[in-house]
Amino acid sequence: MNRLSLADKLALDKFAVDEGKPHISINNELCQTCTDRACLRVCPAGLYSEQDNGIIVEWAGCLECGTCRVVCSPGAITWHYPRGGFGIVYRQG
Repeated sequence: MNRLSLADKLALDKFAVDEGKPHISINNELCQTCTDRACLRVCPAGLYSEQDNGIIVEWAGCLECGTCRVVCSPGAITWHYPRGGFGIVYRQG
C-alpha cells in the first residue's frame, strides 16, 4: 500500500471559506518589533509570509491548529475558530 505524503494528505482537505470574515488578523506594529518571526516557520500550512517588512497571513487555508497563537507574542495576532459551518473539513485519505 502506498503511503500518502503530508502534502497529498493536505490536498484532500476541503475549506469552507467565510469570504470577507477572516478568523486571523495580525497586529503588524507588534510583528515589526518581533525578531524571531516564528510564525513563518511553525505554521504547518505555511500561511504566513513576509511582505513589505510586515507579516501577512492567507487565513483561508488555515488548519485551525492554533500553533501561531502559541508562538506569537501576546497581542500580535487575533485568532478564533471560524463561525459554524466554515473552516477546514478534514477527509481521511
